[in-house]
Amino acid sequence: MLKRKNYAIFILLLSVIFTFYSCNSNKKSVDKGDVSETTLKEAFKDKFHIGTTLNARQLRGGEPVAIDVVKKHFNSIVAENVMKSARIRPAEGEFDFSLPDSFVKFGEENNMHIHGHTLIWHSQAPDWFFVDQDGNTASKELLTQRMKEHIHTVVGRYKGRIHSWDVVNEAIEDDGSYRESKFYEILGEDFIKLAFEFAHEADPDAELYYNDYSMSNPRKRDGVVKMVEKLQNDGVQVHGIGMQGHIGLGNPDIREFEKSLESYGKLGKVMITELDLSVLPSPWGDAGAEISDNYQYEDKMNPFPDGLPEDVEQQFTKRYVEFFELFLKHQDKISRVALWGVNDGNSWKNNWPVRGRTDYPLLFDRQNNPKAVVQDLMNLASED
Repeated sequence: MLKRKNYAIFILLLSVIFTFYSCNSNKKSVDKGDVSETTLKEAFKDKFHIGTTLNARQLRGGEPVAIDVVKKHFNSIVAENVMKSARIRPAEGEFDFSLPDSFVKFGEENNMHIHGHTLIWHSQAPDWFFVDQDGNTASKELLTQRMKEHIHTVVGRYKGRIHSWDVVNEAIEDDGSYRESKFYEILGEDFIKLAFEFAHEADPDAELYYNDYSMSNPRKRDGVVKMVEKLQNDGVQVHGIGMQGHIGLGNPDIREFEKSLESYGKLGKVMITELDLSVLPSPWGDAGAEISDNYQYEDKMNPFPDGLPEDVEQQFTKRYVEFFELFLKHQDKISRVALWGVNDGNSWKNNWPVRGRTDYPLLFDRQNNPKAVVQDLMNLASED
């Protein structure tokens, strides 16, 4: 009888242990399921806006699956190219707002933060902007009048609808000096002051940013800080700095990036803009973004045409996580973190600085599936 009783107790204990283990296993499975159903915008909703770009093809309805990803995971949008001055103003006296209107409408319909990019940029400004009717270099008065007309018209059209703007883009060189663009050649450094003044006149409630690449470079950092401090001391409304995030597996030094983030944070809000992580070798070994620099294709510069090796994918994930850890650490300074593209297939990095390569710089693959890093980033946000 004793043996039978002990056996019954043993069976009962096994049953209790099995039930306990099963319940906890199910709980872990449910928890994991709950996390995986979280979206990026939900995970970071109390931290900062999480954004992405929209391109012309997407705005015309050419990538419906990518648009679904945007709606699901992002709460901020920026136009990749369609709001640049050469696109909006192909000829003097002409404005084409068809795609910008679609861009803003999409953001409003989906209750998103809308960022305007960009009002004044040397690289994609129309050629006619800088010459008079006789083909000679435009006078200071003429260029000033054209800038004012452009900014007042564009910002005024979307007053109260576009929440923030990159007013001036890439005006400082890596050594901290002013870029000798046509704007600078004709107007000197005052073109930056004028641009911000015109934008503030057109929409006093919009947040106004200066945006640039290689912003962790110490000499560039010093140049940008000096420029913005001078503008602010003169009473010009510069509300924040956009730090372009075109990074690689080894560049920039994340410690220098943090130093810049802290320095810019003393001037106003900081946006991490144009974020992408190239896994491909760089012809010059840094993380710049001077779009006029292009290099001929070589196989050695395109090492992963058929997919990433596991060790490179792990490096990719680790690097993104390290940067988002930094963003979360300084979330009190950051208003927005924006990816430069929705998926790998429509990233500009496939064609710059070497055309025809296969890169993997974004959070979603070419089929619009989230990469493993997406879950890691959402977990990171939930732990913060």
